[in-house]
This record gives sequence, structure tokens and C-alpha cells, in this order.
Amino acid sequence: MARLCEGRICIVTGAGRGIGREHALMLAAHGAKVVVNDLGGSMSGEGGSTGPAQEVVDEIVAAGGEAVANTDDISTWEGAERLVQQAIDAFGRLDVLVNNAGILRDKTLVKMTEAEWDAVIKVHLKGTAGPSHFAAVHWRERSKAGDEVHGRIINTSSPSGIYGNFGQTNYGAAKAGIAAFTVIASMELAGYGVTVNAIAPAALTRMTENLGMGQAPEEIKEKMSPQWIAPIITWLASEESAGVTGRVFDVTGMRLGIAEGWHIGPTVEPTLDPTAMGPLVEELVAKARPNAAMNGVAK
Repeated sequence: MARLCEGRICIVTGAGRGIGREHALMLAAHGAKVVVNDLGGSMSGEGGSTGPAQEVVDEIVAAGGEAVANTDDISTWEGAERLVQQAIDAFGRLDVLVNNAGILRDKTLVKMTEAEWDAVIKVHLKGTAGPSHFAAVHWRERSKAGDEVHGRIINTSSPSGIYGNFGQTNYGAAKAGIAAFTVIASMELAGYGVTVNAIAPAALTRMTENLGMGQAPEEIKEKMSPQWIAPIITWLASEESAGVTGRVFDVTGMRLGIAEGWHIGPTVEPTLDPTAMGPLVEELVAKARPNAAMNGVAK
């Protein structure tokens, strides 16, 4: 089997368990040197431990790969900077950043507290922006120095963000923001030799097992294993993916597709009279495609 990421230097955040762990292991199996970041906290973002990150590092090293552990809080600018600097100090440069870290604090909007909103937005959205910022600075400096840069940022959105899901206004808003961040960052970083893409995964992990997936039949559990998500990450991390940027890939179990994003739908000539707006909106809604459900298909 060809090794797609031979010698590539990769960071994976939230890589101690679940989807992130699968990313780190497959990247290492394809020759990447991996910085395994994980705060080691609970699903709600509380607490911390060096255990999960170090366990993945030990597994990679035992298989003959190279990896180091990092437990910085990537939802802070300082933690994000230390993470990127550790990759540079340990391996000489950075090639790939996989922003995967996340938490859940699900509540309906009427029951949500300010702390529950802030925590989720901080970890997902700021925790994507911070590492991406410092990685981009590194690549810009290398590009200006004349280096040939093959940088990759791979973000983690969600079906909750691009399609919507009841009880996840905080999580969905953060994940929708990550999808928009991906599109815009891909425009801004193209001149430095950097691509920016995202995945919107659905898999059975400790974050989803309490949402009904934990009681699914074994056949469904196998199809929803996080192992199905790592291959697209590994390919996007490679130099082969240079022609693909600004895309969000829907990876739901054994299905791989592209989420096509917002497009202008039906249009009408507007009016300055708000009392005449009703029939116009009724016509637009009647012609428009319904919003997609969580499976990405129109209801």
C-alpha cells in the first residue's frame, strides 16, 4: 500500500479518542509524524488528563511511527500557539492541521445558559480559528522565504451545522461557522500554497452514543464506525489533494459526499410596499427546495 503522507508533519486536535484518534492513527500509518493534541477532558469539556493523548502516541510509536503528545487548550490563543510551535520544535515544520476537538452541551434554546453557549462556541469555533491562525502565519513566513509550501487545514463541521438538528443551537451554530470559516480561509490562504477543507462527519463515538446511536444494531454500529472518516482526512492531508479547496465533505458512516452549501434559489422582483410582500414570499417558499434533514436530504 502506498503511503500518502510520508514525512508529512501533522497536528490533530481532539485526537485522544473517537474520530480524532482514527485520524491520528491512519495519518501515522501513512507515514506522517503526528502531534496528538487532547486536553483529556469530559464530553462537556470539563477536567483534563494527559492519558488519552499519550495513549495514542504510544500506539503510534509501538507500530513504528513517530508522534508526540500535546495537552494544550486549543480554545485559547496561547494554547493554539504552543501547539503549533511544538510541531515546529519537534519535527522542524508543520504541513497539516486537522481541527477536530469538540464538546457537547446540548440544550434547547429556551433552556440554554450563557455558559453552555459560550463553552461550545469557544471550543469548536475559536478552537478552529486559533490553531489555523498560527499555522497560517507559519506557512506565510515559509512562503515568503521562498519555501514550496503544501499546507493543509482540515476542519470539522457537522450535519448539525450544515443541515440543522433540534436541541443543538450552540453546537450547530459553531459548526455552521466552521463551514463558512473553511470557505473564506481557503480564499485567503491559497496564495501561500495552502488548501482548506472540512468534513461534516456522523459516527458512533462517546459524543453520539447517548443520542440513540449507542442502542443501534451491531450492523449499523459497524457502518457508523469512525474508521470510515479517516481515509478522506488522510487523502486531504496529502499532496495529492492540492486541487481541492474550500469544500465541505459529508461523511456519514459509509457514505461520502459533498455538501453543496447555500445557493440562491427562486427569485421575484421586490417591492417597496411591505403589505404586498406576503404573496411574493408565498411564491418564493412554494418554489424553493425544502431545507435538508440531518441526513442531507430535503424533507
